[in-house]
Amino acid sequence: MTPFDQGLLLGILIGEGHFGGDGKQPQITLRMHTRHLRLFETMLRLFPGSKLYGPYEHGGRSYYQWMVRGALLREQVIPLLDALPMLEIDDHVYGRYVEMKTRYNL
Repeated sequence: MTPFDQGLLLGILIGEGHFGGDGKQPQITLRMHTRHLRLFETMLRLFPGSKLYGPYEHGGRSYYQWMVRGALLREQVIPLLDALPMLEIDDHVYGRYVEMKTRYNL
């Protein structure tokens, strides 16, 4: 992954990412308008095995939802995020990230 790709990942997760899970497994989710399809295609290219759901129509909005979970999250995404300066950029988002890691023993 190039430094640009790493910066893109960090920026999009800080701005739009959700760090959580379903109670059984952790996941990172991006939910954005359908006009961002090319960005979602980039995320799928960067993280083969991640999933794109949608498009969904709800409340007059049209959006896609990208998710990464399972071994891909644990073995690739978490180590990558741990190596990037999330805390130095946004302590609130970093706190949500750490909370997910704590809740799911990552």
